[in-house]
Amino acid sequence: MKEGKFKDWLAAPRLPFLTASIVPVIFGTALAWQRTGEFNPLYFFLTLVGVCLAQMGANMANDYYDHKTTDDDINKNPTPFSGGSRVIQEGKIKAASILKASFLCYVLGAIIALYLNSVTPGNFVLILALVGFLSGFLYTATPVMLGYRGLGEPLLGLNFGTLTVIGAYFVQTHTFSWEVFWISWPISFLIVAVLYINQFPDYEPDKAVDKRHWVVRLGRKKATYGYYALIFGSYLWVIVTVIIGILTPFALIVLVTLPKALSASKILRTSYDKILELIPANAATVQVHLLIGLLLSLACVVGGLVLPG
Repeated sequence: MKEGKFKDWLAAPRLPFLTASIVPVIFGTALAWQRTGEFNPLYFFLTLVGVCLAQMGANMANDYYDHKTTDDDINKNPTPFSGGSRVIQEGKIKAASILKASFLCYVLGAIIALYLNSVTPGNFVLILALVGFLSGFLYTATPVMLGYRGLGEPLLGLNFGTLTVIGAYFVQTHTFSWEVFWISWPISFLIVAVLYINQFPDYEPDKAVDKRHWVVRLGRKKATYGYYALIFGSYLWVIVTVIIGILTPFALIVLVTLPKALSASKILRTSYDKILELIPANAATVQVHLLIGLLLSLACVVGGLVLPG
């Protein structure tokens, strides 16, 4: 018997959240073109697909293991931004099938990583892929369960910020750049902010299964300050990198998104313990991450055209 409708399989890997992969790949590629003039469309496409496959694999593995710990099962107030994809909980796809689909995504992603590693110097791409694959899978996989031990936030920031940006840059240029490493940090801050604010609605079920991420550790009210630091730290970091001359001044265009970030912060301040009222802030945080990432990429392209060299 065929299991799961097409729309259910589209829901399982949480495709709308692939912006977490798309943004850093585009930004790293834009930085490569601006700084070196290098752009290989095939390598860009393969990098994008490979990183997206890794994220899809991680998303489905996390759904499987959050089901095994009953975290998502006991969550009676899921939102579009929290509580998992729900395809297991609603009986649409078997848990075992979700895990198999996760493995398939990882295998396909690994094939792409091996190819890109073969056409670039050394084994830098392979190392980045291994770090990303393992930490993504072990985010909730037993017995490691990194996300249950307060390590999920920094690892997410590393994987879908710094590592992906410098990886995309390396694939194009075949070189590592410390300046790109530092420039990538706002993307790390912002993707952690997306995860972080999405943990507020899951506070009660996560606490019940001892999933001790930082919102659970700090408590919802105190944890709001962590969100402010992540969101506004990203703007500050962009400004600093522009001032010290390693990022194009056109990057200051990201400041146009500040009102949306302020709006999300205001909602969180008053509704950190109200699941439905918090949804606009969850959505706004995803939008801020996407907009800043795309604006930074656009700034690099404009900078490369207007201020070449």
